[in-house]
Amino acid sequence: MSEYNFNQIEKKWQRYWEENQTFKAKESDDKPKYYALDMFPYPSGAGLHVGHPLGYIASDIVSRYKRLKGFNVLHPMGFDSFGLPAEQYAIQTGQHPAITTEQNIARYVEQLKNIGFSFDWQREVRTSDPSYYKWTQWIFMQLFNSYYNYSTDKAEPIDALVRVFEQSGNEKVNAACDEDTPAFSSEDWAGFDEQQKSEMLLKYRLTYVAEAVVNWCPALGTVLANDEVVGGVSERGGYPVERKKMRQWMMRITAYAERLLQGLEEIDWPEPIKEMQRNWIGKSVGAELDFAVEGNEEKIKVFTTRIDTIFGATFVVLAPEHDLVAQITTDEQREQVEAYVNVAKNRSERERMTDVKTVSGVFTGAYAINPLSNERVPIWTADYVLAGYGTGAVMAVPGHDSRDYAFAKHFNLPIREVVAGGNLEEEAYAAKEGKIINSGFLNGLDVKEAIQAGIAKAEELGVGKGRTKYRMRDAVFSRQRYWGEPVPVYFKDGVPHLLKEEDLPLELPKIDAYLPTETGEPPLGRAVDWKYNGQYEYELSTMPGWAGSSWYWYRYMDPQNDAAFAAKDKVAYWRSVDLYIGGSEHATGHLLYSRFWNKFMFDLGLVVEQEPFKKLINQGMIQGRSNFVYRIKDSNKYVSFGLKEQYEVTPLHVDVNIVENDVLDLEAFKKWRPENADAEFILEDGKYICGVEIEKMSKSKYNVVNPDDIVERQGADTLRMYEMFLGPLEQFKPWNTNGMDGVHKFLKKYWKLFFDKEGNLQVTDEEPTAEELKSLHKTIKKVEEDIERFSFNTSVSTFMICVNELSQLKCHKRAILEPLTVILSPYAPHITEELWQQLGHQESISNAAFPQWKEEYLVENTFEYPVSVNGKMRAKLSFALDAPREEIEKAVLAEEQVTKFFDGKAPKKIIIVPNKIINVVV
Repeated sequence: MSEYNFNQIEKKWQRYWEENQTFKAKESDDKPKYYALDMFPYPSGAGLHVGHPLGYIASDIVSRYKRLKGFNVLHPMGFDSFGLPAEQYAIQTGQHPAITTEQNIARYVEQLKNIGFSFDWQREVRTSDPSYYKWTQWIFMQLFNSYYNYSTDKAEPIDALVRVFEQSGNEKVNAACDEDTPAFSSEDWAGFDEQQKSEMLLKYRLTYVAEAVVNWCPALGTVLANDEVVGGVSERGGYPVERKKMRQWMMRITAYAERLLQGLEEIDWPEPIKEMQRNWIGKSVGAELDFAVEGNEEKIKVFTTRIDTIFGATFVVLAPEHDLVAQITTDEQREQVEAYVNVAKNRSERERMTDVKTVSGVFTGAYAINPLSNERVPIWTADYVLAGYGTGAVMAVPGHDSRDYAFAKHFNLPIREVVAGGNLEEEAYAAKEGKIINSGFLNGLDVKEAIQAGIAKAEELGVGKGRTKYRMRDAVFSRQRYWGEPVPVYFKDGVPHLLKEEDLPLELPKIDAYLPTETGEPPLGRAVDWKYNGQYEYELSTMPGWAGSSWYWYRYMDPQNDAAFAAKDKVAYWRSVDLYIGGSEHATGHLLYSRFWNKFMFDLGLVVEQEPFKKLINQGMIQGRSNFVYRIKDSNKYVSFGLKEQYEVTPLHVDVNIVENDVLDLEAFKKWRPENADAEFILEDGKYICGVEIEKMSKSKYNVVNPDDIVERQGADTLRMYEMFLGPLEQFKPWNTNGMDGVHKFLKKYWKLFFDKEGNLQVTDEEPTAEELKSLHKTIKKVEEDIERFSFNTSVSTFMICVNELSQLKCHKRAILEPLTVILSPYAPHITEELWQQLGHQESISNAAFPQWKEEYLVENTFEYPVSVNGKMRAKLSFALDAPREEIEKAVLAEEQVTKFFDGKAPKKIIIVPNKIINVVV
């Protein structure tokens, strides 16, 4: 077997792993457990490109390494298989989304197996499988039947809350609930009918129905989460998004705000992700104040962290969506206000928060009364105030807030200094320290003292109180789509009721089209005779995309269980994910919702860890390396890159798969597209050189590289090692197919250590030399350290150095090659499996033990001295560290490379600085 036939070898071992279930995970107390997980993919029709496997390769290296280190490893894979693309395709073609999804998954599985991942495929899960979403629905039901008790700081059964209501009403209840929840006594509760009781309980349940301002995308026919809207359009498809009120299912994630914040201190996550979650949660400690509206019984509730500046509040601003805008606007201002609101409310929250240059707003005509200064101030509406942040209203203090300052300057409103030290002619003075001025009873106090005094005065006057607020809002849990989990709810007299557990799963019904009904209901409204017990309407919205991904790692622990989402003993064994690898784009979506659901499940005693993912790594993006051709204007002639400045040209993307080392394959280009058939070329040095740019990998840029092509040409082991070699896992790096040659040559060189030119195994049982042992053990040490700190790119370099050293030493010794094969196996599993078998082993290399490096082989026992003659370095000689001086002198004087510079003279003296230099003075 002289040739390294990677195609044959890789297929052989992929079959072996599958037939023998080599990577099947089992609960076993005789080994420590290790749970490595990748964020599971949505199976798109395009399949994988070379950027997708980056994180999977890293987690696979760690998983294989941990097995070798004696861990019992769970390394599963599945598919987040509900989603908009399959449904959009269904709308266009009429094909059921399940068919598209099944085809896409089959393609993904084929590609993933081609790359040789050590996934336990017996544990594969799919969120769109009814046997899976049965348990998503079940968790939803537990949320519906729970409330959050702030006194015990955890979720508890709603039945316990009912018992409290029966005994004493809600006066002493300290629980998460809607802000408009009224006070009631036990007598009041007893007098409520069943519908009234159900409606009151909805104000406390952890999942509930409410009228909410949402991101509605008419083109997609659904509500989108804030992180799915970019620049006022949908992230997927780029369709316009408008803000509107709709009845939605909500998740009371705000109840967990403080625990979500504190939990960040317990987990090993990238600091930028933690900071994004902290900012999203947005904890603020301050005061809530009531501004009376002149001539109106309504009050504007304002939350501020700077009550010390209240005497500087010269106007009040309401969000365009605020309920009071329409109510307080005067007749003279109504037309202007309504026109502004219609435009402003359709801008996304993200756009409104980031667009600090545009200043816009309209005066409502109404006035408010400052609760501490009694000053009459105008009420405006402006889109820089968000309905979803705080109370949707701000007391504007332009002297000490930059956006209020810009607004006041634009509309010529008063700007008053109340914290000394700034220059308000130039900008707002937003200092959090200083003396208070122009502020009545607060004058002379510093900021911190003034905040406390202001809260005390507001509470004394009954116009406000100290409050801790969070920016995070409850999460919308509805999508007006077909391809998602049905909500296990039916409506009776307009009140939602849960299905019985034995009725789960509630499966998606058949419908005639995947569009909303003619009357505007979601697609599920098309289902014929789809009613609970034949009479009650089901919920017609489906769950959002994040529902199934908020608990999926538990299902991997026990994927075939029909009686529970996972057996208690298996949850207790695997506990939580030890290593989670995925994209940073999920920071405030999946990663936050998963932590919320996990903490809820912990409260109910269903799981044993508060945090689901102990360590998180965000892999960087592999960027595409785009190539360009340059078409001369008004022609079908293309000019090479180096000559393009001589013509008026249009740069066009060209398929990178017909370009090698930036040289275009002219015949392939002509066949690529019909219009290229008669293309002409202006060459340089007989070649057409393409331009290059680093961009995101996408079909539209023709820079997508299919991993299947790489595997076919150079092998999966080459692909795996090259992706790691590109650079640190977390960094963005450009793809360059040409760079793979070096890795492939390394694998062939490694193979040649085992076989002679005739293809015979040449591995011997000779004792290794000190130099060979040193090369091996420094490699073992470096690779172990690298994997433990997830620095995979430097390991690849280390392997290359080691194989070069062993090749120079002509080392073919089992004592060296066998441990080297084991440590290389996480990176290049196919070639190492083959060589392991060639070495005579019957079992997979996955059952081997990672070798231990030994310090004794790394200790330097010689030193290479630079030898100078009259101060000029002439040679280098190696001596043992404990070599006596006389022996060194003797060897120096016998070395021709040194003595030829004596010019026939006898040396006067030889200076030896131990382990540094030797200098011969002639």
